Amino acid sequence: MFSDDDAAALYDVLNPWDPAVWPGDGFYEQVVMAADSVLDIGCGTGAMLHRARERGHLGRLVGLDPDRAALRRARRRADVEWVEGTAATAQWNAEFDVATMTSHAFQCLVTDAELRASLRAIRAALRPGGRFAFETRHPQARAWEGWNPSNVTAITDAGGRPLRVWHEVVGVDGDVVTFHGTTADPDGTPLRVDRTSLRFLDEATLDGFLTEAGFEVEARYGDWARGPVTGRSREIITIAGRRQFASICPARRPAPQGPK
Repeated sequence: MFSDDDAAALYDVLNPWDPAVWPGDGFYEQVVMAADSVLDIGCGTGAMLHRARERGHLGRLVGLDPDRAALRRARRRADVEWVEGTAATAQWNAEFDVATMTSHAFQCLVTDAELRASLRAIRAALRPGGRFAFETRHPQARAWEGWNPSNVTAITDAGGRPLRVWHEVVGVDGDVVTFHGTTADPDGTPLRVDRTSLRFLDEATLDGFLTEAGFEVEARYGDWARGPVTGRSREIITIAGRRQFASICPARRPAPQGPK
């Protein structure tokens, strides 16, 4: 058996939060440490907010996630607020200077309805002038093509158990990619298989959703060094500001084009 708690613990081993090693972690650390109040959506095991407290952040820090096992690990620190739920169901009103979605969590918002509801709730949670920082994999890089069983990670979990982890795409439907993530014994015997769907939005479609929800793009980067988005970028990194008024009518959008 490989439980939800085991999976949450393994996530921290596979994806350690370390701004000194991972440029994306360093990018978000700067954003968080400069804000008095932060809402981290899809906070997972809470590593980013844990570190912010360790580095001396004295303001309000709130982590939101639907995964109970991940939140159990997050709650090892009691000086951060931990809330079970999704972005779409959030009900804060003008309480945060910054909202974040790290580690490509934004791509878990797969349907148009989920995207719209989530962005509306995130905007509502921000104070006037607040900002929403997140990233999504650029579809032109076709990251999913590397998600196959030939790319296996051999790792030892926190309890000393040797494991093998791999991903395998099972379907591509427009801009939505569905894949299996397998955790196995060293001999390849599966212990757990998780199914995930991620949406790969291009810039134009992404910005249509943001505009409709009452955001305007303040900064857009194609890499963690804050370089521009180019024809070779692997990321679409966005800092979007809360407009004073949301759109009354849905924005017209072009049709959609087809692990951390």
